[in-house]
Amino acid sequence: MLTLALTSSMLVACGPTTSDDAGGADDNAPATSSQDDTPEEAGTADLGTDAAEDPEAAATVEAAGPTPRLAVTYDGGVLVLDALSLEVEADLEAAGFTRLNPAGDGRHLFLTEGDAFRLLDAGTWSEPHGNHSHSYTTNPALTDLAAEGSHPGHVVRHAGRTALYFDGAGRIDLVDPAELDGEAGELPVDDTLEVEDPHHGVAVLLEDGSLLQTVGTEEERSGAVVTDADGEQLAVTDECPGVHGETVAEGGAVVLGCEDGPVIYADGAFTKAQSPDGYGRVGNVAGTELSHVVLGDYKVDEDAELERPERVSLTDTETGELQLVDLGTSYSFRSLGRGPQGEALVLGTDGELHVIDPATGEITDELSVVEPWEEPEEWQEPRPTLFVHGQFGYVSEPASNELHIVDLDTMQVIDSASLPEQPNELSGVSGDVEAGHEGEGHDHEDHDHEDHDHEEEEPTS
Repeated sequence: MLTLALTSSMLVACGPTTSDDAGGADDNAPATSSQDDTPEEAGTADLGTDAAEDPEAAATVEAAGPTPRLAVTYDGGVLVLDALSLEVEADLEAAGFTRLNPAGDGRHLFLTEGDAFRLLDAGTWSEPHGNHSHSYTTNPALTDLAAEGSHPGHVVRHAGRTALYFDGAGRIDLVDPAELDGEAGELPVDDTLEVEDPHHGVAVLLEDGSLLQTVGTEEERSGAVVTDADGEQLAVTDECPGVHGETVAEGGAVVLGCEDGPVIYADGAFTKAQSPDGYGRVGNVAGTELSHVVLGDYKVDEDAELERPERVSLTDTETGELQLVDLGTSYSFRSLGRGPQGEALVLGTDGELHVIDPATGEITDELSVVEPWEEPEEWQEPRPTLFVHGQFGYVSEPASNELHIVDLDTMQVIDSASLPEQPNELSGVSGDVEAGHEGEGHDHEDHDHEDHDHEEEEPTS
C-alpha cells in the first residue's frame, strides 16, 4: 500500500447531500411492510458493546488535527479505517445486513441493524476551544445505544438535528447530534413524532424549525407536507408519485425524487420539475450547498426488475428545469456524489469516474478507477461504491476487496489498499466539529439505496 502523505486538515467536508445514502431500504427491494398498526414508542436497545475492555486499549490520544475515518460494512461486521492511511482501526461484529449513516457530529454513525439504529463510535472527534479546537482519537466501538423501531430507514441530518425515520413503526425520532455520547444512558432524542400512515418515507428538519416529511401509505406514496413546530400545515404537494430520496441544495432548497420528475421545496412552496418522459423516475439524488443543481438517477422502464440506466438527471432548483446527461455507460444507486467544487460525480460500470459540470451538463473529465463491473440483481449485494469527503473520493471494489482514494482536484488515484473483508456499504466521519455549526455537511452517501415499493417483491438496484 502506498503511503498517503497528506494532512487531515485537507479532508474538510464540503456538504454534499445524497438521498439514498440516507438510510432505508431499496424501493424495489423485497417488501418490508409493517406488521405494527400502532406507532411504537422511542426506545433504547440493550445490544451490548464491542468496546475494548482493556482501559489502556481504549486510551484517548490528542491528535495534531481532525482525523477523518471511514466505515465499511461487510457480511458479519463493520471495518473502521483511517481515511488517510486506509489502515484498519477496528473490526466490529454486527449481525445481518447492515447500513451506515453519519450521525451528524463528525464522530458517530448510525448502524442500521435489525429493527434498530445502533450508535457506532468511530473514535475520532474535536472539541471547540475559543477560536480553535482540540482533536482526539480512541478505539472505535459499537455502543449499546440504539433507537428501536420497526424497519428503520432513512437518516437525514440537517439544521443541527438528525431525523431517524422508521418505515414500519410510523415514527420519526429527532436527535441532537451535539449531545451524542456513547457512554450516556440513552440517545438524546429531542422529539418523537408519529406518522399518520406508516410507509417507506423520509423527514427533513428545516432551518426555520419546520419539518418536511413524505406522505403515503404502505401501498402508495404520493407527495410531501411541511408543518411548523406546532404541527400546523405550511405547504403540501401531491405531485410526487412514488416519492423517494431527498437532498438539500444551495440556499436550503429540498429536492424529493418522484416517478415523473422531482419536486422542489424552496421559499415556502413546492414546485414541480417535470420529466420529459411519461415515466421518468428520479429516486436517488445528490445535492451540495455549493450548487443549486441536484444530480439524480433517471429510469424510464416502470416494469423492469432491474433497469441499468445510462442517463443521469440534473435538476435546477431555481428554474425547476430538468436536464438529462447521457453517460454512455450504466451506473448504480451507489454511484452518485458531489465534488469539492460542486461538480457532479458518477461512478460508471465501465469502471470510470465521470465528472459533470452541473451548470452545462458537459462531461468534463473521466478517470479509470476500478475494473469494469456489472450491477448485481439484488440491491443488498456489494457493488463498487462512491463516497466523497472533501477533496477526496473513496471508491470500493468488492471484486478485489480493495478501496481506492481519488484526489478530485487532480483527478488521480493516489492510494489503494486491500481490505480483510469484501466491502459493501461505505461511509465516514470528519473527526471535526460539525453539529450545530454553520456549513455542516448534509451528505447521505453512506445511505444510498434504490426505491422499494412495499407491495412489490422484486429485487433491483
